Amino acid sequence: MIVVTTPTGDIGHQLVQALLDGDEPVRVIARDPSRLAPGVRERVEVVEGSHGDPDVVAKAFAGADSVFWLVPPNPRAQSLDAAYLDFTRPAAEAFVSAGVQRVVGVSALGRGTGVSDHAGLVTVALAMDDLIASTGVGYRALTMPSFMDNVLRQVKGIKDDGVLFGTLTADRPFPTCATRDIAATAAALLRDHSWDGQGHVAVLGPEDLSFDQLAQIISEVLERPVRYQRIPVEAYAAQLTGFGMSAAMVQGMVDMMVAKDAGLDDAEPRTPESTTPTSFRQWCEEVLKPAVLAA
Repeated sequence: MIVVTTPTGDIGHQLVQALLDGDEPVRVIARDPSRLAPGVRERVEVVEGSHGDPDVVAKAFAGADSVFWLVPPNPRAQSLDAAYLDFTRPAAEAFVSAGVQRVVGVSALGRGTGVSDHAGLVTVALAMDDLIASTGVGYRALTMPSFMDNVLRQVKGIKDDGVLFGTLTADRPFPTCATRDIAATAAALLRDHSWDGQGHVAVLGPEDLSFDQLAQIISEVLERPVRYQRIPVEAYAAQLTGFGMSAAMVQGMVDMMVAKDAGLDDAEPRTPESTTPTSFRQWCEEVLKPAVLAA
């Protein structure tokens, strides 16, 4: 039995479908089961509730061999530790008590770099990895850069104003990956019952691109000019605050972006195994362009 947390999220819904396509037995933890696609809901076991709840994870992990672990966003959390470590502790205890053999978790790049200790959300995500690994469960942290799919948050600005915003230096190349490839990597690990111990698996996409290059590719795919505009981190912080994000989470986001501009995502060597297939151009053609046309 494979348990999937966040089964309706960007990564989770694609992972559930991939596992079902492979005829794997799947149990999901869902706050709102009605958000599951009808064809999915009929084929999975559903445990309703939060995977930060001790009773929920105890029930969900009973008899499970493997778990996909992803901490859901909590923009109003009063601290990063509360959002990641406190949320994860009940599950870490349940991994042991339920006898779970393997956990695949969503984490981030940056371990071992000079900036990872002051990288906000990344720093606490790496601490979460250590918490899970300390239980002795077989653990693979999926270590990733920023997601291509994050660009979907800017569909309106891209369509109406022809602008892609970001806080990174315009010509700094960085890796970026598609959530479909994260889901595929997770599915392969969850279907494989042969591994144990602790480690990480990087998901780097096929190439490093700067924001200027991203904007150029978007322009070519949409056949309209799109330019990159860098914004100061102070303006970024003000925007997040305006969305209702807590001070702690705003600072965590800002510290992460500053660390990325300082090379947080550069330390992981690109290998054939860490190079995933979906290019940014392909993603723009298949995901971004339809979203812009529908906006």
